[in-house]
Amino acid sequence: MRILVIGAGATGGYFGGRLLESGQDVSFLVRERRAAQLARDGLLIRSSHGDATLAAPTTVQAGAIDGSYDLILLSCKAYHLPQVIEDMAPAVGPHTVIVPLLNGMRHLDLLDARFGAQHVLGGQCVIAATLDAQGVVRHLNASHGLTFGERDGSRSPRVERVLAVMSQAKFEPRLSTTILQDMWDKWVFLASLAGMTCLMRAPVGDIMAAPGGEWATLQMLDNCRRVAELQQHAPSDAVLARARGVLTEGGSALSASMMRDLEQGAPIEADHVVGDLLARAGAEGDSLTLLRTAYAHLKAYEARRARQG
Repeated sequence: MRILVIGAGATGGYFGGRLLESGQDVSFLVRERRAAQLARDGLLIRSSHGDATLAAPTTVQAGAIDGSYDLILLSCKAYHLPQVIEDMAPAVGPHTVIVPLLNGMRHLDLLDARFGAQHVLGGQCVIAATLDAQGVVRHLNASHGLTFGERDGSRSPRVERVLAVMSQAKFEPRLSTTILQDMWDKWVFLASLAGMTCLMRAPVGDIMAAPGGEWATLQMLDNCRRVAELQQHAPSDAVLARARGVLTEGGSALSASMMRDLEQGAPIEADHVVGDLLARAGAEGDSLTLLRTAYAHLKAYEARRARQG
């Protein structure tokens, strides 16, 4: 199977690297600077599941793609997606399968419009990883799961083939027959976490230590849950119980990556993670006070960042 991984940062570098480590035919679509770094130093992964040093992995740059791929693993920031779609277009052939690992749902609409829904699976991943200043992919915890599936819930021959390939790699692949619900469940949790930690500029434990912090967090979770319910994807009681437990854990250092991006003055995925959720509430969005407030906070940050250049 010919595999193209979009990006070789924390997520693409980890999962793509593990596939390459297992002997798969993997290429990375990267910018010139990252290509030069990989050619010089190799793709380096540091993880409790085992380190990997992959010398001179195959890279390709936009405008130089030499034909279609069987599988495209798409990991990029949402604000880069429109350009990435154009860059990867020559890699999409009649039988190409795209597994996107972005959060939310907006990316499915964009990918469907450009390539056709028949090419786009549902997908998500659970991993904490970062790309350090030296270009090393550092895996920060024990989780390294990648879930994918047909959006109609079927177990098609093509997803079975993808599972067979991924099962040889040193991460945890899962073929889901409920991938859209899985994606909605993650979105509800992530939007709640990002909304609260960005709004409060604090990790979960500090929010829990503040008067009214737990109440506000649970209200944010309920705002997000209500949108999923309106879209016929309400999380189960068990999913909500797990989310409440994580979001209200005393002393927890957990925060959303969006909060860290915000504190560093970096671009954020405000529209994709929070704004699109609010938009899907329609007229009901007027009553989602905390979600609306969090979105206003994020957009004010973006306006200030744009003004300051």
